[in-house]
Amino acid sequence: MDNMNFVEIILTGKLKDADQALDLLGSDRKVLQVACQDFTNYLKYQWGLIGIEGNNCELAERVDTFYKENSAELEAFLTVWVGIWLKKWKERVKLLIGTQNQSKWNKVAKTLANAEPLWRNMSHRQEITELVVATLIKNGEICGTEILTENLLKMELGEKSNQTLKESERVLVVVNNSLRRAREMAQSKGPLIFVKIDKSYYGCGCPP
Repeated sequence: MDNMNFVEIILTGKLKDADQALDLLGSDRKVLQVACQDFTNYLKYQWGLIGIEGNNCELAERVDTFYKENSAELEAFLTVWVGIWLKKWKERVKLLIGTQNQSKWNKVAKTLANAEPLWRNMSHRQEITELVVATLIKNGEICGTEILTENLLKMELGEKSNQTLKESERVLVVVNNSLRRAREMAQSKGPLIFVKIDKSYYGCGCPP
């Protein structure tokens, strides 16, 4: 199997075992994609690969070696991890139907749109993203780490007060604020990821 494809295959089986109602090859494909990304981030954090250049290749090699030498142990660990992750998914993800909370989402969409040019040109974006991801995981949040991180950073970049700063100052403020909010999010209860059914929009909410 190529790279970490076998992890996706194992995760598919584990998720299906945990919840037979999931259609992982159809309507619930996003669940599998997020789970794979979260597990990848979790391993990077546990194995000290956060912020290291070329860490995806290093991670793939480590997982491949570990699977060949300890396949039963990896599968047993995945069973436990998937159980915890799926419980988190059900806690953190809320479906929004039609125009529910429309005014709030219009404001969020505007902030994200303002941030997009800055996000595309942000220096050291990958390293900063992984730093915020690591903060979420360190504080016990293993679900939706990539989605939450990207939205946290974009929401901070989209703030008008941050857009007037010089780039070096803006990055520092955005990172510090995002790390603080990541810690708050991880310690909060209830949904953090909202899915608008009509547009399949994945957005990030703020802790109360």
